[in-house]
Amino acid sequence: MEYMDIETVKELDHVFGDIEELQKFRCLMMQYECAMLEVKTKLDVLNTELSVQNSRNPIESIKCRIKEPDSIMKKMKRQEIPFSVDNIEKNLNDIAGVRVICSFPDDIYTLADYLEKQDDIKLIKKKDYISHPKPNGYRSLHLILEVPIFLTNEKKMMRVEVQFRTIAMDFWASLEHKLKYKKDIDNAQVISQDLCFCAELISQLDGRMQQIRERLEEKKDNTQSNITGV
Repeated sequence: MEYMDIETVKELDHVFGDIEELQKFRCLMMQYECAMLEVKTKLDVLNTELSVQNSRNPIESIKCRIKEPDSIMKKMKRQEIPFSVDNIEKNLNDIAGVRVICSFPDDIYTLADYLEKQDDIKLIKKKDYISHPKPNGYRSLHLILEVPIFLTNEKKMMRVEVQFRTIAMDFWASLEHKLKYKKDIDNAQVISQDLCFCAELISQLDGRMQQIRERLEEKKDNTQSNITGV
């Protein structure tokens, strides 16, 4: 894998203890990357089709990432899972991650619904943090999906985590992530309350923007109906 530097390879070689297990790890990461690209392609296709149907793109951007080896090891250590290639594949659902940034909240549910209904995708888990935000105010729709990848000698189902957010939700989550890792914060509880309040304001903003869009689309439909006489 090109995104593994020489120091990471050395560290993993020490962790695994033999070259075969290290190669097995690298192959697994390659398979997750292939699965991630499969999901991205599906989303790109949906975005293109819906842009033709609705004269606008529901997706603003798509971000993809493979979890870094160091993050994998730390997560397994926190969960008290012995570090091995088999345990990675068996226990972790977020090695391959796709983040979909949408224009409006209803775009999120539309895209997720179409994605879930594709006959080669299996929904493993769904967490709706938009309808039911986390206590800190975090909002996003999370899907754990299994998608097929076609290798030279086998077809294999791989798990990918897909997160759907609006632009406003992503803005809040990015700032909250940066702020919560700062050290020696005074009045941490007050700041946490402020962040939660901001998350609620952002949610209201998303709702208002969607209402404006719906009114504009309704006006456009009425104008077209008057022109055609329908």
